[in-house]
Amino acid sequence: MSLKNSLFKLYFAPRMRAIDSFRRHPEEVQQKMFERLLEKGRKTAFGAEYDLKNIRTVTEFEQHIPTFDYEKFKPYIERMRRGERNVTAPGRIALFAKSSGTTSDRSKYIPVTRESVYWNHTLGMRDVATVYADTHPETKVFDGKTLTLGGSCEMENGCLVGDLSAVLIKVMNFWGGWFRAPKTDTAIIPDFYEKVDAICRECVGEKITSFAGVPSWNLEMMHKVLEYTGKKNLLEVWPDLEFFAHGGVEFTPYRRSFRELIPSDDMNYMETYNASEGFFALADDPSKSDMLLMLDYGTFFEFRDGDKIVPLSGVERGRSYAMLITSNNGLWRYEIGDRVEFTSTDPYRIRFAGRTKQYINVFGEELIVDNADNALTEACRRTGAVVDEYSVAPCYMSLDKRGAHEWIVEFEHEPDSLEHFAQELDEALRRINSDYDAKRKTTLERQHLSLVGRGHFLEWMRARHKNKVPRLMNDRHAADDIRSFGRGVREYNTNGK
Repeated sequence: MSLKNSLFKLYFAPRMRAIDSFRRHPEEVQQKMFERLLEKGRKTAFGAEYDLKNIRTVTEFEQHIPTFDYEKFKPYIERMRRGERNVTAPGRIALFAKSSGTTSDRSKYIPVTRESVYWNHTLGMRDVATVYADTHPETKVFDGKTLTLGGSCEMENGCLVGDLSAVLIKVMNFWGGWFRAPKTDTAIIPDFYEKVDAICRECVGEKITSFAGVPSWNLEMMHKVLEYTGKKNLLEVWPDLEFFAHGGVEFTPYRRSFRELIPSDDMNYMETYNASEGFFALADDPSKSDMLLMLDYGTFFEFRDGDKIVPLSGVERGRSYAMLITSNNGLWRYEIGDRVEFTSTDPYRIRFAGRTKQYINVFGEELIVDNADNALTEACRRTGAVVDEYSVAPCYMSLDKRGAHEWIVEFEHEPDSLEHFAQELDEALRRINSDYDAKRKTTLERQHLSLVGRGHFLEWMRARHKNKVPRLMNDRHAADDIRSFGRGVREYNTNGK
């Protein structure tokens, strides 16, 4: 074992004991998180507004503090973005993670405090390494570097704003050089293909032992690395590659492609739950498909089941809940829009169960129904088309093909030109949703159109005893059934434009 690996394992040992401690004493750890957050919140305008100085218990907290979604919390965020101090967290917030997902805004801005950088996101990244070293004692991953494919960020009104990955890379210089590749300036190049070209030039000669990031982005980058080097698979480029820490989207559709790119039984994968709002969970047991909920990252968890909201101690195994957080990034009883299913309550383990609203997020595009409805309305307005019904599903990536969305459409009146309709629909989606626009520049082709005859959806619903057409789906089960039902499907080939 190398000296670097030995030093890392000594460094990680105390943290592994801390993880084991909150596994055994979850309620006590969550109570400490609650008390610390309450103490800090009392020093803020939010604390004054809701009289946090007179709240002592979780019950009082639940009775006096309302729950928030992004729209309700947005006025506080706008005050922070204007530079106001001590709004919902102590001091001035100068970092914001930017992502799509709301119905009225193209992007939402999630505050990122310095405390959350180091005691949530950074600690989560360190714990990925901690747990991996614990479950793979013979690893040599620390002899090399982790190739991290970040997004981009920029200054807005004196604040650093952008993809969470880019914001973290920019402010966490500690992970540069010895631990991470590429260099910071390369990692946050705005244009994806310019960034990938620079990564190829910079990192092909490095000793890369692991990857971290969103599967779809990494898959596209890996293809470019093979084009650049002329190699058949990534092990010919980086023979010491052994680990990929992934998150952001469902990994299952990508598993076969990664196996072809990295044909090794010794390649290991770990799912993480690292959202813009915080780092929440990681897969600590390679034999299981769920994740350990991380309870000491400065987050107090609550969960909504219908109209009922319960603390962590009130959840039940096998049930799914919408997740609410109060956290050290200045969010209070904030519903992040995700649902999780508890697979265990001793310790608390979860599986991501989808968004609280219909959406597609196979490639990290976070396309929701409201986006699709508005884009379709705009495309119809500009082309004279009238649509009766539609349903959207992913077309998965392969080694020689980018991903796409298939729009199965039933027209009342077809447009004069399907090409014009497809172009207008695509442009409207890109204007409405910034994450979709970003993926269109990298991993997504323009949508594919599949046309069905009048009454197709109605007949399908009747036969399947359904009263609603599934609008956006993260898999192809319903879409394939709709396509194969009854009459044939007429396809319009966009040729990947």
